[in-house]
Amino acid sequence: MTPLELFAVICVFAIARIALTVRPRSTGRALAVATAGGEPGVGAAPESARTVIIEYLDAFIVAGLVALFLISFVVRTFYIPSGSMEPTLQIHDVLLVNEFEYRVSKPHDEDIAVFPPPLNQPNDFIKRVIAQPGDRLRIHNQVVYRNGIALNEPYIKESPTYELEIKNYGIYVDGQPLDPVEANIPPKSAWAAPDRVPDTCYFMMGDNRMNSEDSHVWGFAQTTGTFFSGERKGQKASFTGHAFFLFWPPDRIRILH
Repeated sequence: MTPLELFAVICVFAIARIALTVRPRSTGRALAVATAGGEPGVGAAPESARTVIIEYLDAFIVAGLVALFLISFVVRTFYIPSGSMEPTLQIHDVLLVNEFEYRVSKPHDEDIAVFPPPLNQPNDFIKRVIAQPGDRLRIHNQVVYRNGIALNEPYIKESPTYELEIKNYGIYVDGQPLDPVEANIPPKSAWAAPDRVPDTCYFMMGDNRMNSEDSHVWGFAQTTGTFFSGERKGQKASFTGHAFFLFWPPDRIRILH
């Protein structure tokens, strides 16, 4: 359920609560008769049921407001629609994503992060952080090197067969630079060095390396600012959050690493 859908449900409960609070006059007269010694129980039962319903509605509204706050600012669920993160994440897995963490700290190496990609896509992507600002990155002979050190990656399905290197103010795949018309590649002025990931930029990869549309296709993800180039040039860039817990299906419940 999205925050907007949850808000709509809360509004329905609130309207019902208000409607029950505004008591019709006939109910008031019935209660007066019962209090004055008339027929016992007339009006008392409806009033008791009304009180119980109002109490439940109050509880639902409070719980809904708490849930709305949590999914808007702290944690939300994320559904896995593709196999790009296999074997770590399977299609139909449901995760919890910490939306607060990246508000106070930056993404870390190997984090599984959720973010809007620099593509005209309606949904967020989920990939692993492979390189962050200031890092050098190279993929050679199916091995990923970050700052000259080969990464130990037990989480991947298979090694990438393409060659890749960040150099000359760009991302080069099999010797060819990604086109800024199609990929998010900052201009030279945004780079601190021609062979290091620029500020606010992150290189993201799926664990299913040969079946993942990731930074080797569409360039850098960004934590802040607007996308430098590509399909969403000039649009707001951000990270949604850190995926930390897999809670569905039950046989796959675990903390994510």
